[in-house]
Amino acid sequence: MNEINPELLRGMTRSRRDALRLFGLAGAGLGLAACGVKGQKAAPAKQSDVQKYWNGKTKHGHVNFANWPLYMDKGRTPLKQFTKETGISVTYREVIQDDPSWFGKIQPQLQANQSIGYDLMVITNGVSFTKLTELGYLVPLDHSKMPNFAKNAGAAYKNESFDPGNVYSVPYQTGITGIAYDPAKTGREITSLADLWDPKFKGKVGMFSDVQEIGNFGMMAVGVNPEQSTADDWKKAGAKLQEQKDQGIVRKYFDQDYIDALSRGDIWLSMAYSGDIFQQNLSEGSNLKFVIPEEGGTIWTDNLTIPKTAENPVDALTLLDYFYRPDVAAQLAEIVSYVTPVPGAKDVLAAEAAKATGSRKKTLQTLADSPLIFPSDADYARLRHYRKMTTAEEQQYNGVFQKITAG
Repeated sequence: MNEINPELLRGMTRSRRDALRLFGLAGAGLGLAACGVKGQKAAPAKQSDVQKYWNGKTKHGHVNFANWPLYMDKGRTPLKQFTKETGISVTYREVIQDDPSWFGKIQPQLQANQSIGYDLMVITNGVSFTKLTELGYLVPLDHSKMPNFAKNAGAAYKNESFDPGNVYSVPYQTGITGIAYDPAKTGREITSLADLWDPKFKGKVGMFSDVQEIGNFGMMAVGVNPEQSTADDWKKAGAKLQEQKDQGIVRKYFDQDYIDALSRGDIWLSMAYSGDIFQQNLSEGSNLKFVIPEEGGTIWTDNLTIPKTAENPVDALTLLDYFYRPDVAAQLAEIVSYVTPVPGAKDVLAAEAAKATGSRKKTLQTLADSPLIFPSDADYARLRHYRKMTTAEEQQYNGVFQKITAG
């Protein structure tokens, strides 16, 4: 594994997460509405559909891979290693800036059953992913050809509500939304969502401007699981968040700049992304803490998928499964510092740390020991996925929570 630049690491998370926040989940409803999506909803894939698609498919020796920016090292080390081991070359392009615009770009070709020029692409769970599956635009995966996934994927990633049974997808990387705080400022450990409503911290609390994220926290604060929420639940959560706002507890509804405000002491505790806090502590030597609240946090997932018009699907499936080797997952964890879906990568990083020296040794050991990269079973038990929504539901949801973050 190559040595990483901590400053580059910090930039990776900001760019990737910023794009997701600004144009992904929160704007998905508007993005899809603007695309004029048409098509008949496809029936859920059956085993016979899997066999029918994959029967007679063979390797061609190449795969075209579409991903988000800064989700692979510049040297493409894992991909070069893949080519060396399998003989399958990879053309890698950082062409996905946000899910709705990507969907809008590829939807006409997929509807016309034409190639989009890519065999493997990374899609975040959300409205775009749901549309791709409902319209039959994704290939049902042949799990008989995915031994690494079967053996090495964490249990939490084999039971995701947005794609039960991993019929169309497997996670590439994931991240957690929880609470970050400066213990020197708060004077106590932060453990609960209730701390974000504590008058003691009036004017020192940061909340996200992203309506998907803040809505989830509002729902969990009133005892609702976001995945199972209703329109009435959204209103209850909105009222709870409005109460927090009216009492002056929230200093600001932040975009990505919350991390700087937290580091400066402008705010003492805030909604936060796990990767941001890991990288801030690693690169700046800060002592911020990240916690998944007792009531729960949320987990988002960027998923490897194969479009139905892929020209090299067998090669794509081979690469998809390759990412589930612990040594490869450890490389990716070192590169991007997100939660890896392969628990076995922890032992690989620890072994590499034992052999390394200097700053690299510290970096690798920090990665291996971090619950922000390798959450515990107890952590996973408190994590919730985003609710699956239709475009109409997304717009209704946004209407409730945009009133909170506006102004």
